[in-house]
Amino acid sequence: MNKRIIVSTIGKIILLEVLLMIPALLVSLIYRDGDTMGFLITMVPAGIAGAAFTSVKQSGQRMSSRDGYFIVASAWILISLIGALPLYINGGFASYWDALFEIVSGFTTTGASILAAPEELGHGVLFWRSFTHWIGGMGVLVFLLMVMPMENDNSMHLVRAEVPGPTAGKLVPRMRTTSMILYGIYGIMTLILVALLCLFGMKPFDSFCIAFGTAGTGGFAVSSAGIAGYNSLAIEVTLGIFMLLFGVNFTVYHLIMLRKIKDALFMEEVRVYFAIVAAATVAITLNILSFAGGLGNALRQAFFQVTSIITTTGFATVDFELWPEFSKHMLLLLMVVGACAGSTGGGMKVSRVLIIVKSFVAEIRQIINPKAIVTVRVNGKPVDRKTLSSTRIYAAAYMLLLCLFTLVVSLDGFDFTTNFTAVLSCFNNIGPGLNKVGPMANFSIYSDWAKVVLSFAMLTGRLEIFPMFLLFARSAHDR
Repeated sequence: MNKRIIVSTIGKIILLEVLLMIPALLVSLIYRDGDTMGFLITMVPAGIAGAAFTSVKQSGQRMSSRDGYFIVASAWILISLIGALPLYINGGFASYWDALFEIVSGFTTTGASILAAPEELGHGVLFWRSFTHWIGGMGVLVFLLMVMPMENDNSMHLVRAEVPGPTAGKLVPRMRTTSMILYGIYGIMTLILVALLCLFGMKPFDSFCIAFGTAGTGGFAVSSAGIAGYNSLAIEVTLGIFMLLFGVNFTVYHLIMLRKIKDALFMEEVRVYFAIVAAATVAITLNILSFAGGLGNALRQAFFQVTSIITTTGFATVDFELWPEFSKHMLLLLMVVGACAGSTGGGMKVSRVLIIVKSFVAEIRQIINPKAIVTVRVNGKPVDRKTLSSTRIYAAAYMLLLCLFTLVVSLDGFDFTTNFTAVLSCFNNIGPGLNKVGPMANFSIYSDWAKVVLSFAMLTGRLEIFPMFLLFARSAHDR
């Protein structure tokens, strides 16, 4: 393990986080909400530490894949530990562990909260809390690669460890250019959404915070009423459409920019993703007709909640805890499936589910005709054995950890549905669960140690399991 390049890169990440706190500091100064000191107390020592780490001379060796995974996992833990300090220092949270849970939920774009009334926080903290969604959505390391030059081989290891999905590839030969393209698309879409929300009557401050949550598919609201508090069909439809768009693999947008429309439309994962959304919306609409008071309201509620859950954004306009069991189970399935690979969404990803389903069908065909050569194909191309193997291993690890986290959290004594959906929500980076952690409730019911476990589940889910557990592998620390 190249310790010098690890320390130096982590130093750059700390400095980047300090720079990213500046907008929240400025917001605090503008609104004079008293949050300024909390940011300064955090930023000054963090900046000094980051500068000290960055000054460590690298040995000249190239970063290995193991180094990349270690950097990504340790960096996400570190930015969470530092990022929680302004929340705790400014007094909006009862304990540091509450603040840590909240900021991990922000960076991992989970949106699970321990706050009953977020509007009681100062504007600076509220802005930072929502801005972490935007930072974490596309990836902290991806942002780092955009602003700081790095060797292409080194940068690829970081992207592979951070970008969600079965595979991480380059849009163009140089990773820095890829990062700039991704964040360029991401930033433009976010600004368009901010403009539309303002046009439909949302306050500018709210528009930025809600847009950050939508773009990062995070889901933090700025008031206890959430999106329902705006009571606007135009806002709900706009957010629903943009949640869907941010749940799409960003490669599609790059292909459209290159005028490769056919290639973009040919992506099987994206077609399946929209088909799932359409089918789930229709099914839930029909199921909640008697609860919603008519077809129009039922369609409005179903579309928003389906897009919010499958993209793992977690916004809510209704208490779907009161819906029929079929609709609640449908939402649970959407939580597991998640959005597309290469998007800002969480979950298993549509591409993985697609590969698993096709592998199952292929196995049945192979049993029926043992002599046949059966191939799993996606986008018309055969899926290589390495991808098939990694997908199956990920699915097995996913189920094992889901059960393990639920078992550990159950020590707090709550019912199975509450514990299971709380873990499912955190592990898949969604936000709301059911029962005591439903869309109109929060996670404050859990003890401090349970919140730490759920925070670890959020980080593990966001980094797709393996980078986090590499930290605990003894062989990973060998020279």
